[in-house]
Amino acid sequence: MFSGLVAFGESIGNFLTPVSLFYVFASTLVGLIIGALPGLTATMGLALMTTLTLKMPSSQALLVLICTYVGAIYGGSRSAILLNIPGTPASAASCLDGYALARQGQAGRAMGIATSGSVLGTLIGMFFLALFTPLLGEAALKFGAYEFFWLALFGVLISGTLTGDDPLKGWLVGLLGLLVATVGQESIYAYERFNFGNRDLAGGISLVPALVGAFGFAELLVIMKTSRPTVKINPFDSVIPKLIDIVKHWKTILRSGCIGTAIGVIPGVGEDIAAWSSYAAAKRASNEPEKFGKGSIDGLMAAETGDNACVPGAVIPVLTLAIPGSAPAAVLMAAMLIHGVQPGPMIMVQSPQFVYDVVAMMMFATLGILFYGLTLTKLMTRVLQVPQTLLVPVILVLCTVGSFAIAGRLFDIWVMLGFGFIGFILRQFNYPMAPLVLGIVVGDLMEKNLRRGLVLSDGNLEPFFTRPISLVIWVTIILLIALKLDLFSKFTKKVSRT
Repeated sequence: MFSGLVAFGESIGNFLTPVSLFYVFASTLVGLIIGALPGLTATMGLALMTTLTLKMPSSQALLVLICTYVGAIYGGSRSAILLNIPGTPASAASCLDGYALARQGQAGRAMGIATSGSVLGTLIGMFFLALFTPLLGEAALKFGAYEFFWLALFGVLISGTLTGDDPLKGWLVGLLGLLVATVGQESIYAYERFNFGNRDLAGGISLVPALVGAFGFAELLVIMKTSRPTVKINPFDSVIPKLIDIVKHWKTILRSGCIGTAIGVIPGVGEDIAAWSSYAAAKRASNEPEKFGKGSIDGLMAAETGDNACVPGAVIPVLTLAIPGSAPAAVLMAAMLIHGVQPGPMIMVQSPQFVYDVVAMMMFATLGILFYGLTLTKLMTRVLQVPQTLLVPVILVLCTVGSFAIAGRLFDIWVMLGFGFIGFILRQFNYPMAPLVLGIVVGDLMEKNLRRGLVLSDGNLEPFFTRPISLVIWVTIILLIALKLDLFSKFTKKVSRT
């Protein structure tokens, strides 16, 4: 325990430099602006920022990305409260009571609650990140190739189940992501697959251009299709959080923080599910459930605490299992790999200090959103008035330059555009995007462990199904599919008829 505290203190000291503090406040502000602008998601912001941090030292680059991540999730509450438009999907639940409070002339109070909930939620998640990552890392050492194969598949399926209205759509998109991951040379014999004679495809689909296209360019197409309403900023009261709002709702804060962190650990689910789950739990526990949706302080506090607690929670499986807990965490994991950091079960053996570095980064990001929440909220609301005609070309240039800058290939721009159109079409038919991202990210992990397991067992599939942990995971997968397809009720009806 004390060794962990010492390591955490060393991490804090390493980032207490003028350059690091500049990156903290600059990247948090960028994330906040991205989150506040409707349509620009945290995933898109991280994908763009990844391309801009390629030449930076790994520690500084990841500090920038984590601060951008936390800032974007927090920033979504600005437009949710003022416009009833969630800046990010994670802020959708905040619209219900945040906008209702704004219409009642309490926009400032609502923003203060959002700030306090976001800060406390991130701190709760950060606590669990520091507590459970070393423990889970040790447990993950017992996982072999067989277990990681099933775990990757389970992550894709659970993501598809929980991120959309129709689980079949989520599963299909997840399988599409896994298919994309098989393009190019396979990892053992370098045999080229699905390149159709194109040499640019021999190395596979570059992850970052694909993510920039699916979330950046696709969002631009959505923005151009649906025009943004005219923004009118009304005067509002103080944005300083009231201590009574925090003390009175401490149970909601603790409950939502724990729920948000737990949801974050589940692969590919994301901050929006964490916010809605926390909101639903707060409504069930409230003595005044009728106020929810009409300006409930409890509801807004629950939503903002839950989605921000999900951020550190989503990083836990990234560090310990190399499986991202959300779509933005998938981009963060890709950035770690680009910068030479290898997440997974061996991280506590090879670089245990890095875990505490991440916790310290989260803490500095929390300080960043607290600072801007108390000082620049009124000014930042003006960002919502940026005309769409100016926003679209700027983001398009960033998407193009960022995709090209990774490897200097024109082909990556075409990848970005192609995935942008695919992402746009999928959105029009209500297909979730998180399973696609997760499939692309874990596809390589899944295939490598399948091949490794077959090599270890001389081609025998039996260990995939008989090893204790593998048995539990694949049985869980079967039960999940059966429950979501309602196979049990169909079977019982058929039996009763016979």
